[in-house]
Amino acid sequence: MRLIITRHGETKENVLGIIMGHLPGKLTEKGIAQAKKVALRLKDERIDYIYSSDLARSSDTTKEILKYHSNVKVEYVKDLRERFLGNWQGKTKKEIGLKKTKIIDEFCSDDGECNKELFNRAKLFLIKVFSKHSKDTVLFVGHNGINKAIISVILGKTYKELEHLENMHNTSISIFDINEKKSHKVHIFNCTKHLN
Repeated sequence: MRLIITRHGETKENVLGIIMGHLPGKLTEKGIAQAKKVALRLKDERIDYIYSSDLARSSDTTKEILKYHSNVKVEYVKDLRERFLGNWQGKTKKEIGLKKTKIIDEFCSDDGECNKELFNRAKLFLIKVFSKHSKDTVLFVGHNGINKAIISVILGKTYKELEHLENMHNTSISIFDINEKKSHKVHIFNCTKHLN
């Protein structure tokens, strides 16, 4: 299976430093432009199936991609939602007592999803998709955290290593070839050339 992974465009909440989690999010003008650019970047890629997070910031990005892949079936799924961050959602790092330089990945809210749970969700979803699409090219449109978790699974890392993986840029492209032997190949990682 060839797997293409991208993240949604920039949101108003990203700009304001608001922790999103399962909140829908609204693309900025820049975010819409990024979504259009990643759609153009993927225009000539073979895509057999699309799975997108059902949260607005990702589904709005997916809608731009579908303009060039109108015949491709898409499923909007909860499995590709960002990590659920409970009572932190809608707040800034300052409001929850974290310094701006701290990475949310290192922490877990009392009522939220921790890295282990996120990693396990990513692993189960990847197994499910591979069992259905082992010969296909599949696109995932997700979020920073869930994309990092999926990539960690592909790279054979543990959930503890998830926080050390670099953040996925808005509408970055990562492409992997995945096989049953787990000798996965990385073609492109976190690439944003299309935004230049």
